[in-house]
Amino acid sequence: MAMVSTTSSLATVTLPNYRRVNRYKRFRVAMAFASAGKETASVGVSVTEGEGKLPKLVLTSAHGSEAEIYLYGGCITSWKVAKDKDLLFVRPDAVFNKKKPISGGIPHCFPQFGPGPMQQHGFARNMDWSVAESQSEDGNPIVTLELKDDPYSRSMWDFSFQALYKINLREKSLSTELVISNTDTKPFSFNTALHTYFRASVTAASVRGLNGCKTLNKDPDPKNPLEGKEERGIVTFPGFVDCIYLDAPAEVILDNGLGDSISIQNTNWSDAVLWNPYLQMEACYKDFVCVENAKIGNLQLEPQQSWVAKQILSIA
Repeated sequence: MAMVSTTSSLATVTLPNYRRVNRYKRFRVAMAFASAGKETASVGVSVTEGEGKLPKLVLTSAHGSEAEIYLYGGCITSWKVAKDKDLLFVRPDAVFNKKKPISGGIPHCFPQFGPGPMQQHGFARNMDWSVAESQSEDGNPIVTLELKDDPYSRSMWDFSFQALYKINLREKSLSTELVISNTDTKPFSFNTALHTYFRASVTAASVRGLNGCKTLNKDPDPKNPLEGKEERGIVTFPGFVDCIYLDAPAEVILDNGLGDSISIQNTNWSDAVLWNPYLQMEACYKDFVCVENAKIGNLQLEPQQSWVAKQILSIA
């Protein structure tokens, strides 16, 4: 059992297991437990005050691994194995004031990847997600976040939808499952990605597993990508990198140049993206690389249909 901490202006409390609470009340429910000082069954998921006083979930496994998730953007900002160094990266220019998306960790790109008719990378990364469920399996915390349409999203994309994002922290892995459902009466199309920032030494980092993939290289002209084929067995980051890999394999391996080998597995994320801004972000480009699972082509969902994609990040 876990007692409420009173060391912060926003108390930390483990979340109960609740499925069908109205989404506008879910966070209030968690805060009610905090203010009441009640004990709840510990599931390794707590809510606390993060940067900018934004609500943040902290997942802690019985094996010592830890992850942090901001409800704003549904953004995973930290993943540590046995309280070791962070494997994810948040940029030093990141702001936590809801005026722009959190720059770093694992932001969502939905319902648009990159530029297009709406704002860059869509709206899911700068909306408040809610907690739909929290539980524990064998000491491994699992939390499911939910996002639904509202007047803000409909001002850009006039459809009714539901996004469920299930996050499972284990001893040496962090897995996610994204379910996009069409709750409208008419079909819609979208594309999406997980824009994952990994902590890295850019001069030593490399990715294996992309050999033979068709590429869309946005260097030097992002508006007119060059089509090609990846001939390298080991892809490095020698300068500006912004490249889409179509029909990517189910697993690639990132050597972050810091002594870690990270497996990036996926189910139903058909494409991959490598990105490093180089001198466009001179203050931090040396400290991270982005290896992203993506669905670049438009996906169409009929009413009541759903699309599911999974990602598993794991370290040896």
